[in-house]
Amino acid sequence: MYVACSTLSFSKVSLEDALRTVREMRFTKADLAIHEGGPHLTPAEVVADLGRCVQRLKATNLPLASIHLITSATDTVGARKEFQAVCRLARVCTVPLLTVPAAPIGSDLDAEVARLQDWVRIAEAEGVILSVETHAQTVTADPQGAAELCRRVPGLALTLDPSHYHSGPHASADYECLLKFVRHVRLRDTGTGTDQFQVRIGQGEMEFGRLLTQLDRCRYDRALTVDVRDIPDSPFPIVPEVRKLKYLLESLV
Repeated sequence: MYVACSTLSFSKVSLEDALRTVREMRFTKADLAIHEGGPHLTPAEVVADLGRCVQRLKATNLPLASIHLITSATDTVGARKEFQAVCRLARVCTVPLLTVPAAPIGSDLDAEVARLQDWVRIAEAEGVILSVETHAQTVTADPQGAAELCRRVPGLALTLDPSHYHSGPHASADYECLLKFVRHVRLRDTGTGTDQFQVRIGQGEMEFGRLLTQLDRCRYDRALTVDVRDIPDSPFPIVPEVRKLKYLLESLV
């Protein structure tokens, strides 16, 4: 296991400055967010000029552990086109894994399985692993539902964000059944209150040591991403918390 950092920890600066900061903080790799309306790269930019996006990323001289994609298109065809373009970007930049959100809670599970089966084929053709993130507002909100999705879509992996199982409607959910599907992990400290999704390191309830022991038992050897996000009106400075979590995780691996 090694420690990476999300570009969303530095969302108030340019993509180049965010990746430069990640490198200067001596992270091994970065976790790149490509979101519609995001602060750095957008799916539309990748579709419009893949070559330019590749140049920008390679110029930073920082390897990427993963790409986190949220498509801008609401229709199936448009979203698929953006996904294909980002898969090509991942291949050219030698990014091993691409994470996308699962469908919202209440969606037709059969339709979601069909969509993800198609997207897994696209990703595999580019040599990329496709994962869906565990999230309280999607069909992966329940650990059993997330596991069922992986069983029904061969080749699909999970990006584990355990904060969604510590805060909100599924607080204290047992997600150990998911660990065999996990190929990427995002971490921050989280309390049990509805307003404690992201708190200062050490003030939440996350048992990082226990989680890493469980992951090690499943022979997980991939990235642990520091995902302390620079959200608007954050009640505390972000950079010191990023640094604290980095040092904590490095002491545990």
